Amino acid sequence: MTFKDHFSEAAEGYAAYRPSYPAALADFLAGAARRPGLAWDCGCGSGQLSVLLAERFDRVVASDASAEQLARASPHPRVEYRQAPEGASGLPDRCVDLAVAAQAAHWFDLPAYYAEVGRVARPQAVVALTVYNLAEVNDAVDRAIRRFYTDVLGRYWPPERRHVEANYASLLFPFEPIAAPPLEMRATWTLAHFIGYVRTWSAVISLEKQEGPGPMEVLRRELEPRWGGAGAAREVRWPLTVRAGRV
Repeated sequence: MTFKDHFSEAAEGYAAYRPSYPAALADFLAGAARRPGLAWDCGCGSGQLSVLLAERFDRVVASDASAEQLARASPHPRVEYRQAPEGASGLPDRCVDLAVAAQAAHWFDLPAYYAEVGRVARPQAVVALTVYNLAEVNDAVDRAIRRFYTDVLGRYWPPERRHVEANYASLLFPFEPIAAPPLEMRATWTLAHFIGYVRTWSAVISLEKQEGPGPMEVLRRELEPRWGGAGAAREVRWPLTVRAGRV
C-alpha cells in the first residue's frame, strides 16, 4: 500500500496538538443523515471527529492509511479503527449513512474515494468533506503567521495545499449539495501548545528536515510578545468549511 504520507512521523504531535472539531459539526452531519446507523470517517487521523460522531451514530468505522496515526487514536466503544486507504474501506455494499473526510480529502485519490463512497453508501446517504485553513488569534499574531506561512514555508508546502487555501472549492464534488451552517473550531491555548500545533503542519515537517529547529524558534520568539507572554492563554479560531451532499 502506498499513500502520500505527510503525517505518520508526526503522529504523536498530531494527536496531542491538533484542534478538536465542534459539536455543531457532528450535529449538522447527524441531522443531515437519514438514519443514525453507520458513519464512515475516512482519513480519520487520531480520531478527532470519529469520537464526536460516535455520540450521534450507532457505529463509526474510522479508517486511515497510517498505522502510526491509528495507534494514537482516541478510543470509544462505538468506534472501530481500521488501517485502510480511501479507495478500499473493507465495508460491505450499501451500509453507510454518512461518509465524511475531515481535513483529509486533499490528500486522497478522489476518484477512488468517490467510487468507494458510491459502493458503500446507502441511497440518499450524506457525503461530506470538511476543511479548515489558517488559525486566527489576533491581528499581530495573524500577520506573523501569514508571513511565516508564505515567506518561510512557501516552497515546502505540497501542491495539494492549494485545495485547503481554496476551502475545497477547487475539489470535484459530484453530489447533490446540502447547505451547511457557518461553523468554526475554537480552542484556548498557550503559546507552547500553538507552536506544537504549527509543528504538525506538513510544510513545517519538511522545513525542519532541511533546516532544523531554527526557523520555528525564530517564530516562537516573534510570537511571544504578540501572544502576551509564553504563559498567556489565548483563544484560537479556525473557520470551518463543509462541502456536504447526498449520494
